[in-house]
Amino acid sequence: MGSEHYFSAQPATPEQRRTITVELAGSERRVETAGGIFSPDGLDKGTAVLLAGVPAPSSSGHLLDLGCGWGPIALTLGLASPDATVHAVDVNERSIALTRDNAAALGLTNVVAGRPETIAADVAFDTIWSNPPIRIGKQALHELLLTWLPRLAPGGTAWLVVQKNLGADSLLTWLNRELPDDLTTVRESTAKSFRVLKVQRAD
Repeated sequence: MGSEHYFSAQPATPEQRRTITVELAGSERRVETAGGIFSPDGLDKGTAVLLAGVPAPSSSGHLLDLGCGWGPIALTLGLASPDATVHAVDVNERSIALTRDNAAALGLTNVVAGRPETIAADVAFDTIWSNPPIRIGKQALHELLLTWLPRLAPGGTAWLVVQKNLGADSLLTWLNRELPDDLTTVRESTAKSFRVLKVQRAD
């Protein structure tokens, strides 16, 4: 599937939903996916590495899934932190609808899915989890990260999973150069062909 599909607001392919079973937050869950979005056939390898390698998210406050797809990260955050508000953002309207419907099917009233501009500008995030869309291109990716990572709350943490051969190490260097001084990025772990990067805001 070409990137012009899942990075578009309205995918060109007709929506044909199907139900799959995936493991999220330690249990098997039935969710809906469809073509024209990221990783419609299940949990992609990068997201699986991220979910296996991050510590428990903040139990309250505002949490962010940046680039939600059909919702695996947002759903995991919602299941792990029922007292938090989980914001799931994407530019793809089909992804937003699937995340919204999957959250409702799992009874997660704390997951709010929408376009990026639907989040109030004064919201700061205690936790950000993301498998960022590297393939949108370096400039667009940099703009995305510079928009959202500085919105970490004091003491907040972001976790990003990036494939090594798609520039994880150079992205780490760039983040430490371009982000505000009170944000520090380190390589937290390596699993399979992926790096997990941790961005920490000082208290």
